[in-house]
Amino acid sequence: MNILVADDDKVVSMLICGILRDEGHQTLTAFDQMQALMFAAKSPGPDAIILDLNMPGGAGRETLRRLKTSAKTRHICVIVLSGTTDADAPAIVRELGGNAFLPKPVNREHLLAELALVIDPGIALVAEKKKQPVSALQQIATAARFTYE
Repeated sequence: MNILVADDDKVVSMLICGILRDEGHQTLTAFDQMQALMFAAKSPGPDAIILDLNMPGGAGRETLRRLKTSAKTRHICVIVLSGTTDADAPAIVRELGGNAFLPKPVNREHLLAELALVIDPGIALVAEKKKQPVSALQQIATAARFTYE
């Protein structure tokens, strides 16, 4: 999978890219809003975007809004990361069209589980219908959603 990581913190970006590459994904990094929007709109675009909500000047929120209102990029799954203590952040992310919200510091298992769920949200539903066990990563993502929302 091709994943765009958009975070102004180069250390965080490198950490996330390392996690994703270890799992066999290809990554591209953007350090500001303009780069993120440009890379997302290229053809072929990324399969998913990991986006920092708190880039300078509120650019993370504006980037998410623009991604989800553009015909070229609205289909891309966006997982939003944030170090904010604002309890309303998950709701704001949902309102802006984000597919998932995760707090910083990044937890490897939660990130990978959430990525699996936003790329194929039917996995848990299919497993439930077939009465098959849901993977450990899917269970972690489900627990994380209830914890952080």
